[in-house]
Amino acid sequence: MTLHHITKDLQRAASKEKAKSYARFFHQSYTNKKDRFIGVSLPEQRQIARRHPEVNMSDIQKLLKSDIHEYRMIGGIILTSKFKDNPSEELVQFYLKNTKNFYNWDLVDVTCAKILGKFLLDKKKKRKILYNLAKSNNLWEKRISIVSTFEFIRHNDFGDTLKIAEIHLQDKHDLMHKAIGWMLREVGKRNETILKDFIKTNYKKLPRTTLRYAIERFSEEERKKMLKGEFN
Repeated sequence: MTLHHITKDLQRAASKEKAKSYARFFHQSYTNKKDRFIGVSLPEQRQIARRHPEVNMSDIQKLLKSDIHEYRMIGGIILTSKFKDNPSEELVQFYLKNTKNFYNWDLVDVTCAKILGKFLLDKKKKRKILYNLAKSNNLWEKRISIVSTFEFIRHNDFGDTLKIAEIHLQDKHDLMHKAIGWMLREVGKRNETILKDFIKTNYKKLPRTTLRYAIERFSEEERKKMLKGEFN
């Protein structure tokens, strides 16, 4: 009955007004699958997830297969919680089998670094997983490949972030441009020299959105110069 209780709690918290707002915010053009919203905020979903720690993998799978955005999100939230308590390869494989079910950017961003990133943090030989995802034709798997490295960045490990960012520099999708810029900005928070060297080396290939995201924390004067390709 756990799945029933979760969906009942979500429906009770649903808001038609929020649902309309979320549908506008999370553009349907980002996915070729129908993504329905019932209007439950992320903090509310986290509260509901905490009330149901006993949910099993079968129920999580059912949530992830739903076309309701909040059902898939709470499935991902519960999965990250289970991984935190028991960081097993079995849960990682379950995540990898469901990557295509995380078909919107927030679903990716809330889950991938906390599961795939944490798992691979001390397993450099297994990071090929990220490069395989980077070569995918699926937008969400490509975003997972770069955003998962956020966990590495937190531990001052930048190599794979920069390599995967380079793989994606020719990507045409704005969600990839933003994700790459975001990760580069995080690298820059910890090491400005590495970020500047990457931008200088790849300036001609960097999508404009990526560059703007990456240099957000610099002074206005520095940003103007870097946007023109001028480096000290």
